[in-house]
Amino acid sequence: MFRRSSRAMVCPSCGRLTRTDARSCLVCGRRHPGLWGLAGPLATIARRGNFTNAVTGACIALYLLSLLIDPAGLVRPRGPFDVFSPTPAALWALGATGSIPWQLGSWWTLLTAIYLHGNVLHILFNLLWVRQLGPGVEQLYGAARLVSIFTVSGVAGFVVSNLVGVPFTVGASGSIFGLLGALVAYGHRRGGAFGSLILRQYGPVALILFVFGFFMSGVNNFAHGGGFAGGLVSGLVFSLAERRAETAFDRALAAAQIGLTVLAFGLAVRAALA
Repeated sequence: MFRRSSRAMVCPSCGRLTRTDARSCLVCGRRHPGLWGLAGPLATIARRGNFTNAVTGACIALYLLSLLIDPAGLVRPRGPFDVFSPTPAALWALGATGSIPWQLGSWWTLLTAIYLHGNVLHILFNLLWVRQLGPGVEQLYGAARLVSIFTVSGVAGFVVSNLVGVPFTVGASGSIFGLLGALVAYGHRRGGAFGSLILRQYGPVALILFVFGFFMSGVNNFAHGGGFAGGLVSGLVFSLAERRAETAFDRALAAAQIGLTVLAFGLAVRAALA
């Protein structure tokens, strides 16, 4: 259990100093500004953690696990780009999403499918972009807000994809487009020379990648579009790091989403064993 902390903190509402274990802010009256003493431990976890590395490790571990669950994908590639491709059965077992799981009520696949990939090129391409964009979004918004932007974007992309009837889909590309959407939102909100530079750098990238998806088979452009929209909205809602430091609420929201993702994989395993 976390130990209650009595350190000073900045109130998320009024910006004045208060105590992390205070029942209410003495200045504005906000109740439990330090989240019942958990603000300190959550801040420590956020400082020590690295979400980009965590996503990379999780995707690689789950990709290897998907190959081990059903080794048939190693010896029976369906095409030149399908070498070392997990079988559909293995991906279903780990939580692939699509219109069928959606209709069956398997809501957790909206989270689990973000970390699953269909072949070597798929995971390699996605992880290169995650590692390219993740640190930048973290610097501009904050570590905890990066978690929320990445997760919300991935879920939004799969919601759109499932609603239009894509039967089977996996991958972090919706979240990646969400990171691009958040960068575009930052450039718009920041303004000035730096904001314009961010817009000119990442706006065309998002457009080129989206258009490029229409020329490749098997690309889920609905998830890309939904993910970009999710990241754009998240970027417009969350405060910029340079204007407002992350609050205890930002960290608690990120921790809740990580916990929900872990729970989602637990539900996927239970469903596979049922």
